[in-house]
Amino acid sequence: MKITDVKALVLKLPEISSAADGTQDDLIIIVETDEGITGYGEVDTAPLVGKAVVEAYMSHGTCYGLKEAILGADPFDYEQIWRDMWDKTYYYGRSGPVMHVMSGIDMALWDIMGKSTGKPVHKLLGGSYSNKARAYASALMPETVSEVKRMTETYVSQGFTAIKYGWGPLGYDVHKDIELVKTARKAAGDHIEIMIDIGKRYRLKEAMYVARALEQLNIYWLEEPLPAEDYHGYKILTESTVLRIATGEEESGRAAFARLVNEAHVDVIQPDMSRCGGLTEAKRIASIALDNNILCVPHAFKTGALVAASLHLIASIPHAPFLEFSVTESPIRKGILKEPFVQKDGYVDIPQAPGLGIELNPEVIRKYGVGI
Repeated sequence: MKITDVKALVLKLPEISSAADGTQDDLIIIVETDEGITGYGEVDTAPLVGKAVVEAYMSHGTCYGLKEAILGADPFDYEQIWRDMWDKTYYYGRSGPVMHVMSGIDMALWDIMGKSTGKPVHKLLGGSYSNKARAYASALMPETVSEVKRMTETYVSQGFTAIKYGWGPLGYDVHKDIELVKTARKAAGDHIEIMIDIGKRYRLKEAMYVARALEQLNIYWLEEPLPAEDYHGYKILTESTVLRIATGEEESGRAAFARLVNEAHVDVIQPDMSRCGGLTEAKRIASIALDNNILCVPHAFKTGALVAASLHLIASIPHAPFLEFSVTESPIRKGILKEPFVQKDGYVDIPQAPGLGIELNPEVIRKYGVGI
């Protein structure tokens, strides 16, 4: 089997706000083979930048576009392909958009391998620890306590047993932050897990102050309270609280995650398979977490394509207690798959069909595709 084409498909809603909502646009990777098997992947980056990374021509022998770098390769040589993409983009890659696009291509290769063998991807990754994943409703934090109460009651009524609120107004006023979180806890009751994502907006003392308050509210984790590069701050924060500290969605490559574990001492790492290096790298990252006895919960605030990859990773490892499940109303997120994932009683089934177990919805592709 040989790779014959790599396509980068940009999707975009007519209007995009500055809200931290990655479901307003998207970059879908489609890898085609000479045996008629097609694989799908998703990339969480600036879509037009990612498209350029795929389509760029080779420059002075050291800067390849990723399509040119892998044409003619056998998808089953996924480790070699990963290294080739890394080596052939070394001057302008190693992290950021190049690694993001590598992630989507790698995801598509696993989809192809699964379809070719008739196996779901988690079987190829080496595990079937679970046949369903506990989903947490993942939403942007609203501005008012009344809206927090309404949304929390809605998600609980839908069957979710865990809810995460992030970004929005969080991170600018610690007293308002605590008030919003108290409202969520009261509305959810004592038996629903609550996670809070600050979006990198605190300094250390603010994070320590809020962590102490959230300990009393039995919050499951505090996510990204500090900038991604503040390893020393994370170490001090983590060692000062019994609250779980989570981070990692900004990172690409296992070396960055090793630093989070070994230097920052965080409790939960969150590789995003549309950014971190794909399923191949995510499995290595998960092994780092397992070796250090901490949790690995994939970040997945995108569409059902990324949810599928996350489900397969979760099924293949023993230390991923949750699936991130975006509840945004974006028609791209809700409609990109022919058969969208649904949660029932707080859980989402692990796909059992070959590959990732997904097919794209051509109507959504036509409606929101850029340049189609």
